[in-house]
Amino acid sequence: MEIPGAIIRQKTDFGDATGLGKISGEYFSLSAGVDTTPLFLGLEGDLCQCPHWGFVIKGQLATTDANGIEEVVDANDLFYWPPGHNVKVNSDAEIIMFSPQNAHSQVINHMIEKTKA
Repeated sequence: MEIPGAIIRQKTDFGDATGLGKISGEYFSLSAGVDTTPLFLGLEGDLCQCPHWGFVIKGQLATTDANGIEEVVDANDLFYWPPGHNVKVNSDAEIIMFSPQNAHSQVINHMIEKTKA
């Protein structure tokens, strides 16, 4: 909805945070071509198993789930990525995400270890 002086975006059925514990807020700046696929190798299903809720400030990203279904999000989109996904950055992007802190910290630590190898 747009009214003078305000733009309101609502995405209903945006996921369920029941029982997820503490949530972390995260900002990512990502270059075109980034692909998480090799970084998630070794996680369950070789996919990020953490849900994320967020907003694309700029750019375009695509997620692919375990069934090969792709979802593309663009600048100004709200998104929900359920557990079981990989991410590819189609154009330089900036995003804000909210994630279960414990689960996403484990994924981030896994990615850090992968980059050391």
